Amino acid sequence: MSERAVSDQAGAGRTLVRYEVSGGAARLTLDSQHNRNAISTALVEQLHAALDRAAGEDAARVVVLGHAGGTFCAGADLSEASSGQGSPEDRAAERTRIFLGLLRAIASHPKPVIAAVDGHVRAGGMGLVAACDFALAAPASTFALTEVRLGLAAAMISVPLAARVNSRDLTRALLTGEKFDADHARAIGLLSEAVEDLDAAVDELVAAFRPCSPQGLRENKALLSAPLLAELDARGEDLAGVTARLFGTPEVAEGMTAFLERRQPSWAAESE
Repeated sequence: MSERAVSDQAGAGRTLVRYEVSGGAARLTLDSQHNRNAISTALVEQLHAALDRAAGEDAARVVVLGHAGGTFCAGADLSEASSGQGSPEDRAAERTRIFLGLLRAIASHPKPVIAAVDGHVRAGGMGLVAACDFALAAPASTFALTEVRLGLAAAMISVPLAARVNSRDLTRALLTGEKFDADHARAIGLLSEAVEDLDAAVDELVAAFRPCSPQGLRENKALLSAPLLAELDARGEDLAGVTARLFGTPEVAEGMTAFLERRQPSWAAESE
């Protein structure tokens, strides 16, 4: 077993994605627990680097994307989203393009990618799960598309989600922002399996690839991922524009402020 840290290319010096090779798999672990593994610029850069390394890893037939802490991924880093140079619209569009590149990197990776979830998945994190070829989750896992509760749209991630999740179920998840469990996530198509013992289930799935030809895996995965990649390429710029347009609105400003202040937004209706 060899463990190597993927360096922080953003220069902050923090390891946000751990890299380990064991049991025939390159195991990538999101470890940005201070922000619940939110999608920051630094995390995306490190995850790209880890995926690139895994592509050339002769000892790994498959990639496992897991996480440290109780959250797989909380979605976009809203503190980063609300700061930086340029207008909110321009920053939002650029972050969306960066995320598009990450979704493409997972979908186009030459090796199968398994999402191993043992915790919470929210918003953009749902896109990461959907972009993976397989997704397994333990009983404590929960899922929600919370964008609608911030005044946002699940723009870019709607593409991989639509490729995995049943249409009616995706409509409810997108339009209500409701939280659901691993069994429901399996029933609607987001997960490959809802399992009791995540580590054992992941190891069993990894073992299934040992007899497989690297070339055969690469070519068959390319066939399967071609429609998703084509849709991302065709709609990516338009979807970045949707996010950019919404980030400049008062409702998103209120939604993000309420989220950071841990209160209900002004539009939340009172229960009867």
